[in-house]
Amino acid sequence: MTLAAPVMPALPAGPTSGSFISQRLRLHYVDWGNPEAPPLLLLHGGRDHCRNWDWVAADLARDWHVIAPDLRGHGDSAWSPDGNYTMAAFVYDLAQIIHQKQLAPLTIVAHSLGGNIALRYTGLYPDNVRKIVAIEGLGPSPKMLAERGSIDAADRLRTWIGEQRDLSRRQPKRYATVEEALVRMQAENKHLSPDQARHLTVHGMLQNEDGSWSWKFDNYVRSFSGVDIAYADLERLWGAITCPTLLVYGAESWASNPATDGRAALFGNARVSLYERAGHWVHHDRTADFIAEVRAFLGE
Repeated sequence: MTLAAPVMPALPAGPTSGSFISQRLRLHYVDWGNPEAPPLLLLHGGRDHCRNWDWVAADLARDWHVIAPDLRGHGDSAWSPDGNYTMAAFVYDLAQIIHQKQLAPLTIVAHSLGGNIALRYTGLYPDNVRKIVAIEGLGPSPKMLAERGSIDAADRLRTWIGEQRDLSRRQPKRYATVEEALVRMQAENKHLSPDQARHLTVHGMLQNEDGSWSWKFDNYVRSFSGVDIAYADLERLWGAITCPTLLVYGAESWASNPATDGRAALFGNARVSLYERAGHWVHHDRTADFIAEVRAFLGE
């Protein structure tokens, strides 16, 4: 009797998980496959997670080898034991995944905090990046930085110490159900569709031992280090970027537009794209249009 070959079930759609070590922390990433294609790294923003890129990644993975890491203290990556999250550490983590996975030269698409990290890395290692897209990734506006600069350095450090103490007393918020947390997600971004909001909530939460739910990110990521490189040095890093650069902004965002505040001129090869009907999360608010523009930009 000849038995028919067993029919294998279809593999589930979506990425596979991996990890890498950076400063003794085990950091998580997802890999969308297509390893023979050119590498493209997606870097999320603060208090977010790598699965927020799923719509963008699923499309771009047809032509690129897409990898999306969770920043330290976010998603399924380890938390810093000392609760201290510096820009230097974030940049090091990015350098490590690129080094360990041999991704350079690569393309980077990054959002907010991720954009700030990616632009710094690209200025440090301009030969390692072919093209970069940064969604609202330049950090505080020149006006905000001037206001911050008018405060004595000792006062800024004292403020940071106070923030750290406050966070040490703050427990992760617990939600009785995912549905309760979903309401919070929808309130954060009015442009999200119900399916988007649910996806972002489900992948952004973990269940506690008592059955309640909390966001995955470490509360300490709410407080940035009181010490960073001087703004003039950051400007020099932007100026050292040699690859084509696309700076994306939402017209309804709180962020300052670099096309009008002068920061775009600090780049040697950058252009600014402004999206109407979009806030800080342009890749969520105008997903199809964003993907189309990224594809066109990468294809130039």
